Amino acid sequence: MRETKSLDYFLLTILSLLWASAFFNIKIATYSYGPLTIAFLRIFFGVIPVVLLCRLKKIKIEAFSKDWHWFAAIGVINLVIPFFLIAYGVQKVQSNLAAILMASTPLTAAALAHFFTKNEKINLIKILGVLIGFSGIVFLFSDNLLINENNIFSAFLILFGSCFYVVGGLLTLKISNKENENVTASILIWGALVLLPITLFFEQPWNLSPRLDSTLALIYLGIFSTGIAWLLRFYILKHNGLVFQAQVAYLIPIFGVILGFLILNEAITSKVIISLIAVIVGIYIVKKGSKIKLV
Repeated sequence: MRETKSLDYFLLTILSLLWASAFFNIKIATYSYGPLTIAFLRIFFGVIPVVLLCRLKKIKIEAFSKDWHWFAAIGVINLVIPFFLIAYGVQKVQSNLAAILMASTPLTAAALAHFFTKNEKINLIKILGVLIGFSGIVFLFSDNLLINENNIFSAFLILFGSCFYVVGGLLTLKISNKENENVTASILIWGALVLLPITLFFEQPWNLSPRLDSTLALIYLGIFSTGIAWLLRFYILKHNGLVFQAQVAYLIPIFGVILGFLILNEAITSKVIISLIAVIVGIYIVKKGSKIKLV
């Protein structure tokens, strides 16, 4: 691992912006496209730069190898289901709320990792962090201006979608010996293959007359927030390690709230700010707890 430089922090910020910008782009895409179509095209456009990189680096894509069932399972759990649930939920809630709700992923991961991994056991510090973080999520649901009886189900779907990211990450440990680019390309390919017939059957996207802004948002979402963001993640992981890359968890909800306000003029209430602070503090404490061995 090399010494962290200014360029590394700049790239980390860019990665955070790419992932945070996904939320308002999903919102814009929902103006014209259904959630299945959004999920499929996001994966379809996302797979292009990853496959090109594999070709450039002569990395074999093993999507249809003997481990195809792992790639297919991870593609469905880590891409298809959460992408669909998030797109479905964002139809009725602000994109900045989605950014905060999705920030619960590291908190959920800390809890589930205790039961499904050998070296990520829970301790008192982590428990404190999880409780603080999720208290922020619970508090967010008390904001009647933004979450009410008309969209509370959509908010829960987004929160539920974040859980699938965690489960997909745990499944990825089963093939952790393979190159990241190969794994990402393979799960993207399977995600697209699974979603294609479902999308064609239920949403018939050929009947759409989409707005230009929705189409551009969807293309951006796939190429930049999915494909290029993953490639940038690989670069950071390789040169700076997992701990440094994991700092995006602090930045994504902050940028998500700011971008939602600047691009879509979404409301930022006092409860949104309090919830955001609680979630970020919770994530920070959980990560600190990861360095302490308290069984």
